Amino acid sequence: MNKVMKEMISTLLYLLIVLCLTWVVIHFIGQRTEVDGGSMEPTLYHGDNLIVDKISYRFREPERFDIIVFPYKYAEKTYYIKRIIGLPGETVQIDEKGNIYINGEILAEGYGREVIRPEHVGLAWEPIVLGEDEYFVLGDNRNNSSDSRTEAVGNVKREDIIGRAWLRIWPFNKFGFLKHQ
Repeated sequence: MNKVMKEMISTLLYLLIVLCLTWVVIHFIGQRTEVDGGSMEPTLYHGDNLIVDKISYRFREPERFDIIVFPYKYAEKTYYIKRIIGLPGETVQIDEKGNIYINGEILAEGYGREVIRPEHVGLAWEPIVLGEDEYFVLGDNRNNSSDSRTEAVGNVKREDIIGRAWLRIWPFNKFGFLKHQ
């Protein structure tokens, strides 16, 4: 083989390895996603670009207040970003004052942009008992979010969670790790 042919094969092999590693990273470790809409304000804004950690939940279970990404069940290639509020086996309810109850006790949290108005309590007006593989999620912009309070989203199954929003990479002036706990 001449020198040019060896270099071509070497370059093609290098590109193949890079493509394979890229595929592994995107499918098993992390992926970029863009926020579309304002349901997670003031934590995330429309146009924010994030890296989703797809590997952590292979070693541990999702925790309360984690910001997760999951597919919207009624549209292909549409993903939601919400905060976990209720964990498997818990009972979640929201009263007319916007208080969130977990197993009958008020949840102490400060992620909501504002108090949930009575017309936005939705399905959580009645106690919602989560299955052993279900999570109750809310957007931080509680009065402007389609989340577990609606039939269109409902409770999120563990198997549907793609990963945890981990790092904001755009806009650069807000670059950094996301606060979950």
